[in-house]
Amino acid sequence: MANDASTVFDLVILGGGSGGYAAALRASQLGLDVALIEKNKLGGTCLHNGCIPTKALLHAGEIADAAREGAEFGVKATFDGIDMAGVHKYKDGVVSGLYKGLQGLVASRKITYVEGEGRLSSPTSVDVNGRRYEGRHVLLATGSVPRSLPGLTIDGDRVISSDHALVLDRVPKSAIVLGGGVIGVEFASAWKSFGADVTIVEGLPHLVPAEDENSSKLLERAFRKRGIKFNLGTFFKSVEYTSDGVAVTLADGKTFEAELLLVAIGRGPVSQGLGYEEAGVAMDRGFVLVDEFCRTNVPTVSAVGDLIPTLQLAHVGFAEGILVAERLAGLSPVPIDYDGVPRVTYCHPEVASVGVSEARAKELYGADQVVTLKYNLAGNGKSKILKTAGEIKLVRVRDGAVVGVHMVGDRLGEQVGEAQLIYNWEALPAEVAQLIHAHPTQNEALGEAHLALAGKPLHSHD
Repeated sequence: MANDASTVFDLVILGGGSGGYAAALRASQLGLDVALIEKNKLGGTCLHNGCIPTKALLHAGEIADAAREGAEFGVKATFDGIDMAGVHKYKDGVVSGLYKGLQGLVASRKITYVEGEGRLSSPTSVDVNGRRYEGRHVLLATGSVPRSLPGLTIDGDRVISSDHALVLDRVPKSAIVLGGGVIGVEFASAWKSFGADVTIVEGLPHLVPAEDENSSKLLERAFRKRGIKFNLGTFFKSVEYTSDGVAVTLADGKTFEAELLLVAIGRGPVSQGLGYEEAGVAMDRGFVLVDEFCRTNVPTVSAVGDLIPTLQLAHVGFAEGILVAERLAGLSPVPIDYDGVPRVTYCHPEVASVGVSEARAKELYGADQVVTLKYNLAGNGKSKILKTAGEIKLVRVRDGAVVGVHMVGDRLGEQVGEAQLIYNWEALPAEVAQLIHAHPTQNEALGEAHLALAGKPLHSHD
């Protein structure tokens, strides 16, 4: 195995997705000599198979819904159907532009970029394309792939993953979505907007089960109104091919039929066969185990992103990559408060949150010490204009800070920035209440909710 011109890099990064490339950019910015290795395309899942293309599909669905509903706003419009080739052209154009920009950014930072499938060959080296890249430190950032279940084969035709769904050349007449988490409800939402008949199967009691229960119930109500069907509380048992699609059977014997089945039960870490265990890196169910600074049990190896058991979000990967780069450069970054990470599900309506749920707050502080408030968007002028329903729910410690903000409604994902500041700065409701929020905006609803929680409601009842 030839060494790369006898160079020893300060940091060798295996994986060029959100966590890997963020670490590379920040480390280079801080004066470290960096090698970045990626077997597919720079940008990883988020840019090519996740965040960006799915949100493009959802926006196309929003345009379709707007065309259908134009008459409600006095606009004469007709909806003539979906041109999937056109949708993909739009989607791929968005991805391509961002991809080119990212390639240029990495090149401008003088990062040694290596295309090829790498493998950890020692605690300080990665082998790729017949060469060995030595580093004073190695960062593992190999990401994740769609999960399946034992005995459930994803064939890419009738039983598909989110990767296949992103390039599907047609709108399915009907679809069963296995999994009511973020991925499942986003695809269900987009397909419904495109005109498909959609049924979600979720084994847990609610859709988006990681969210506050009130948010889940609001989304379920909205989906019912849209005609998106769902079956909750019973797990998947089996799938069989029919003459023109699939039949899915649940553990209670209930059966659903559709043209295809989308398996959206989450994503699993990419770690097998990459030399991690041979190098002594501690693992659990495929995940690489790390401490609060993303350090593994091997002093020269760190790990970030979907590879470690933290929130599988691109912005979490960015933050973890930056944390590692700053730590290696001798700075003193603080550990990430994962409760303080904003979370958005981009279905219609959107679900956004930061902080802890009401149930979790009661576990942490005691049921008698938790106060909640719900502000209905019916009282918000901009939401009325947009014809969106939903709520903002606040969770606070009695006489203390707001520890949870949970929002459901179209475009409320754009309001999670202020919600993040409220949680992370441990703001009191009265402190937020004295801020002036622009009128008429949906952001104003966040201010109104805090006015009410501070005991001085304006456009809401006592």
